[in-house]
Amino acid sequence: MEIPAINLKAIVFVHWLLTTWGCMYPWLPLSYVWGNFTILAVAVWAIAQRDSIDAVLMFLIGMSITILTDIIHFGIYYPSGAIVSSLFRFCAGMAILSLILKPASCFFVYQMYRERGGEYVGFGLPNVTPNRDSYQSIDQQNSGPAIPPYSQAGESKAGPQAY
Repeated sequence: MEIPAINLKAIVFVHWLLTTWGCMYPWLPLSYVWGNFTILAVAVWAIAQRDSIDAVLMFLIGMSITILTDIIHFGIYYPSGAIVSSLFRFCAGMAILSLILKPASCFFVYQMYRERGGEYVGFGLPNVTPNRDSYQSIDQQNSGPAIPPYSQAGESKAGPQAY
């Protein structure tokens, strides 16, 4: 099954529009606004430099971080039990829709990262590779020079024997 190619410009436009609509009513703090629009500025950098792997990777990581920060913002600042206006409901709905679309956007941005030549991001964790050329077989004996048993110079006692 082929994964459809989504244009980065479309992803940025949708998130820009939803973030703008989500910020029309002042219910979220400035950290939400700055965080989301900064990541969208990084996305514009990724659009401008089509061959840059770093720009797409930074956009992907930033988008992943804003998923967590958006959840925290909504949990803290969403009014509970208050009578709210229709403008607030619209803005909250658009911000929540942006949050719902972010994992899918991250998936498509990761595909773009791979298309631009990026590798799997392991974040410093060891990779498991199927290449077994560097392994030594334990079935074969070492054919190198025999190591003499532990003995000091001048002593004629034999040291412990290796098994």
